[in-house]
Amino acid sequence: MNSRKVLVVDDEKPISDIIQFNLGKEGYHIIAAYDGEEALQMVKTEQPDLVLLDVMLPRLDGFQVLRKIRESSQVPVIMLTAKEEEVDKVLGLELGADDYITKPFGMRELIARVKANLRRMEPAAGEGGHESVSGTQKLEAGELKIDFERYEVSKRAKVIELTLREFELLKFLATQDNQIFTREQLLKDVWGYEYFGDIRTVDVTVRRLREKVEDDSSNPKYILTKRGVGYYFKRF
Repeated sequence: MNSRKVLVVDDEKPISDIIQFNLGKEGYHIIAAYDGEEALQMVKTEQPDLVLLDVMLPRLDGFQVLRKIRESSQVPVIMLTAKEEEVDKVLGLELGADDYITKPFGMRELIARVKANLRRMEPAAGEGGHESVSGTQKLEAGELKIDFERYEVSKRAKVIELTLREFELLKFLATQDNQIFTREQLLKDVWGYEYFGDIRTVDVTVRRLREKVEDDSSNPKYILTKRGVGYYFKRF
């Protein structure tokens, strides 16, 4: 029996019921909230292992809820949205969402996303995780300093605020500098998706990361693009 607790937040009860039923069949312990304020209360009292969070909610919308969650918790959050606009996806990622999935979606895809995000939270030691470089918990590249143990990135002695996903992407690329990864490879190795995933998620996260760590995001020095192939990190 899976002991992981998943909070489903969606004001459309038929959709919520379907999600709860299918995740329940996978063995997850399911709890549900139907508005933003109830969701925040349940995050605090129930301490779920993952949150499925709809954008369009009464009382507080999904973005407001996410912003509040990130003030005190790094619980994985997957945004559920009926909107296709890129701005909504960018905003969700910027506020700290780990992933998003657009309605209507298949249950197989949703379950795969849930499993991938929960798997990411498991200890990586001894399981192929990229915890160190040459036995150290820190890496320096030019003026950029990455502390893997403290999940902290700084530049010119100033801490750069990254979301957990942005940090994990930077960490993955930096520990394998000059190795080029396709978007599909990054979805698999950083997001944990074997079969599903929108490659635009990678592009959006890379763009946000460049805006934070590069002096000029339009002319990056650290996170580079190999045209037609993918992304890589360059140490200098």
